[in-house]
Amino acid sequence: MEGYFWRITDPATRRVVIALIGVQTDHTGRWALVGLGASDGFWRHAIIPTADARLGGLGARAAGPEASFFGTDERVVVDLGGDAHLDVQLEGITRWPAGRPFGGSSWFQTIPGLNQYWHPWLLGGRASGTVAVGGSRWDFADAQVYGEKNWGRGGFPDSWWWGQAQGFADAAACVAFAGGDVVAGPLRTEVTGLVVRLPDGKVLRLGNPVTSPVRAHIGDEYWRLAGRSHGWVVSVEAGAPLSAAHVLPVPLVGERRAVPGAIEHLSGCLHVEVSHRGRRVWEGQSRVAGLEHGGLDRAATLAASRE
Repeated sequence: MEGYFWRITDPATRRVVIALIGVQTDHTGRWALVGLGASDGFWRHAIIPTADARLGGLGARAAGPEASFFGTDERVVVDLGGDAHLDVQLEGITRWPAGRPFGGSSWFQTIPGLNQYWHPWLLGGRASGTVAVGGSRWDFADAQVYGEKNWGRGGFPDSWWWGQAQGFADAAACVAFAGGDVVAGPLRTEVTGLVVRLPDGKVLRLGNPVTSPVRAHIGDEYWRLAGRSHGWVVSVEAGAPLSAAHVLPVPLVGERRAVPGAIEHLSGCLHVEVSHRGRRVWEGQSRVAGLEHGGLDRAATLAASRE
């Protein structure tokens, strides 16, 4: 599985839009799960029988008779039917810092064959365009944008958690984290990666179990993280009511189908505090944070209760 995810945040209106594509390569060929969601409760997804990930760059595309998806670091276009369209241009993007030896998954990215890897490649920028969802039309002008990539041999892990926030008082700030069960053969461990882009542009990455461990206490309505690295201390407290969550699907590699897999909040509340050698460097709060708690059994139960 090779997945791409874009998140557009408009702090002025507190509107959030997400677009995702997961390209699976298995014995049936190469196919995609694509989706488009909005903070007003809208969600639509589709299985597209043919797809490709972008060679030598960031992005993917898929096209079928009833749905299509195209996403890169310059433009995202989604067509999932008459009431589900997105077309935005991305400009002034802030990429992952050049020269960093590893990405969001730290040195785990050098280990082949893990079930899941994660990298937040787009930590800011401007998104302008239009989204039409469920009969509503939203026009974005210089909204904030975030993008990430995840990939792995077996699809999603048994359990995972994730979060991302912009919409802070300082538009340059960005927070993202992802964690879960990491598996390689008989070996299994739990790891959380935490990335903070400070208002001055400095990017902190924590999550190396040896040098910068991150402790995570996660539920369906709360996310609490704490990490340390070379004098830096980062704490994250986030929450959102379960009643407001989307239930997003995840692809089943080898089966060409998707099942409920993730409890996803598009407009949660997140508070972050960063200190260095005992001195507070930055503190921020976002009320348009994305927060996710993943697991097939948990998501299936919530989806069934809403039917």
